[in-house]
Amino acid sequence: MSSPDPLFRVGQAVRILDLGKPGHVRTPTYVRNKIGLVERCCGKFDNPEERAYRRRGNLVYLYRVRLRQPDLWPGYDQHTADTLDVEIYEHWLAAEPRDS
Repeated sequence: MSSPDPLFRVGQAVRILDLGKPGHVRTPTYVRNKIGLVERCCGKFDNPEERAYRRRGNLVYLYRVRLRQPDLWPGYDQHTADTLDVEIYEHWLAAEPRDS
């Protein structure tokens, strides 16, 4: 069940969880267990993991999370300021202390 208000704020550090869910999910494996910053809250949407199986999904917040490319790809030797934005649903995120 989704919270009534967004759990995360713009600029907050979050970890993208690896929930180990089988089947149709919208969280790419290469971003799981990675830390990024919330770039924006995109609003509430039907949970696509439920909708994929023709079940009515609860409304869940969707966030755009910005990750540093060097944190994603071992040996990344391009511009260290390069980033990747990915949209992740709230139940796949956890607050992360800044000093991690």
